[in-house]
Amino acid sequence: MAGYWDGPEGEDCARRTWLTTRVGAAAGLVGTAYRIILQQPNSALAALQMAAADSVTMATLGAVFGVTTCLSAQIREEPEDPLNYFIGGCATGAVLGARVHSYMTGTMACLGFGITAALMKIGNKEGWRLTGPPKL
Repeated sequence: MAGYWDGPEGEDCARRTWLTTRVGAAAGLVGTAYRIILQQPNSALAALQMAAADSVTMATLGAVFGVTTCLSAQIREEPEDPLNYFIGGCATGAVLGARVHSYMTGTMACLGFGITAALMKIGNKEGWRLTGPPKL
């Protein structure tokens, strides 16, 4: 997500939302490619419908995350707080739960996405690295 971390949080919400939407759509396309390979739909039209539904769902989740984190940073007037990312992740999980019509899925996704997003923010603030040589 090149460019997402550039600039202060809570500003340029449209650009940030666009970036998270693109990442969500890309993840949806990758996920649906695996799903099509594993489930092998009966027709090309069924595969296309599956790809469209999955990609739109993931793009929507990305957009919800981007908008929610940005608006939370603006409303709370604490732009660097990881709680903004938890709120964004939780809202994303709630939308996913609504999509699949399951309170339990929404609750678990809220917690999972929220905690993951907050840890991503904390890691970014503190310079955590997942790959590459260690900083000494």
